[in-house]
Amino acid sequence: MRVITGSRRGKKLKTLEALDTRPTTDMVKEAVFSAIQFDVAGSQVLDLFAGSGQMGIEALSRDASHCVFVDNNPAAVQVIKENISDCKFVTESRVLNMDSLDYLKVAKGQFDIVLLDPPYGKGLIEKALAGLDAHLSDRAIVVCEHEKELELGEEYGRLRKHKRYKYGKIAVTIFKIPTEEE
Repeated sequence: MRVITGSRRGKKLKTLEALDTRPTTDMVKEAVFSAIQFDVAGSQVLDLFAGSGQMGIEALSRDASHCVFVDNNPAAVQVIKENISDCKFVTESRVLNMDSLDYLKVAKGQFDIVLLDPPYGKGLIEKALAGLDAHLSDRAIVVCEHEKELELGEEYGRLRKHKRYKYGKIAVTIFKIPTEEE
């Protein structure tokens, strides 16, 4: 697992050796960041269910200004901290060891990009989408990685489904807050 592009291009990242953590493949990561590439620079990012932190780190490598990483697994949080330190993104990062849905109940600030990749088959992605609205900037984009069989709703609060992509057993659904032109 590595950073694909940006200031830390090629940097190897540690991963969590656990059955409930599945790192995003380079192909999916490349596709996600191709889809949102013009929105990353200067953005405030939230990486919920962060795992190894690779998606948030990729955003930072592509000039996001700050990323909050949230995961409830202490071992995952340790890996995230090591990856952030190895990539020298400590000052641009905040790492929280807590339940992602609980974080949404107490979060402050507005996020421009939210990365969601929860454990599959537990209804967590829908709950997270339902709890995000108050924490989104007016230009927010939410990227959801999930099993391809899952069909997410068309809207959650101000978010509207923008695109859906399939990659083998995985699907990526992108939601946006529409602008006045859209």
